[in-house]
Amino acid sequence: MSPDRLSRTFAALADPTRRAILTRLRSGARTVNELAAPHAMSLPAISKHLKVLEHCGLITRGRASRWRPCRLKAAPLKEAVDWMEQYRRHWEDRLDRLEEYLQQLQHPPQAPSHERKK
Repeated sequence: MSPDRLSRTFAALADPTRRAILTRLRSGARTVNELAAPHAMSLPAISKHLKVLEHCGLITRGRASRWRPCRLKAAPLKEAVDWMEQYRRHWEDRLDRLEEYLQQLQHPPQAPSHERKK
């Protein structure tokens, strides 16, 4: 994924209205009116959100006579998750090392019994 596409994906996901729209699209195609229903905003405002989502490739808008269905395209989400995965592994490795260190502090290795008597 190019940095520009990744940036557009994260920028689109930064808005709670757009995340809510994507959540609604998980269960299937929706019209603009259906997507606008739960939000206290105008249809032109929802349309602007849809344009952002479409621009970054997270949705497609089709045309079926008078119905313009919006559909989720999850590929950019997977690419963002794949990019973040490398950082998850990094932090898991660091936390594993910290846990090992803390275990050593709590339970230091005991010297053999013949060395303790000296």
